[in-house]
Amino acid sequence: MFWDLLTFERLMTNQVIHLIYWAGLGVIALIAFGFIGTAVGVALREEMLMGLLLAGGVLVGGFLVVAAMVLLWRSFCELYVALFRLSDDLHAIRQATDAEYSARPVQPPPAPRAR
Repeated sequence: MFWDLLTFERLMTNQVIHLIYWAGLGVIALIAFGFIGTAVGVALREEMLMGLLLAGGVLVGGFLVVAAMVLLWRSFCELYVALFRLSDDLHAIRQATDAEYSARPVQPPPAPRAR
């Protein structure tokens, strides 16, 4: 395990990206609570019907922004997972190719033909 931390033979980002994903969702949840607080603050500040309508608009708009942020964050994290899985696949292909070439006997090149 310690040697994996010092070398780049095994990438650890696949495990770390899950923690980053959930931390990002936590930040997005805080933003959502901020929109809820803003909507409540607007509703309390404006005492008439206009304040409630404005608070409703802020709340709906805030939830649309939060939904878009969740989708973008998910796609961003999936992009990184896909890139690192590609790297793992390329590493496996390289190892298989190296093993195939090392198992094959070396043949001399064919002699040139006389004309």
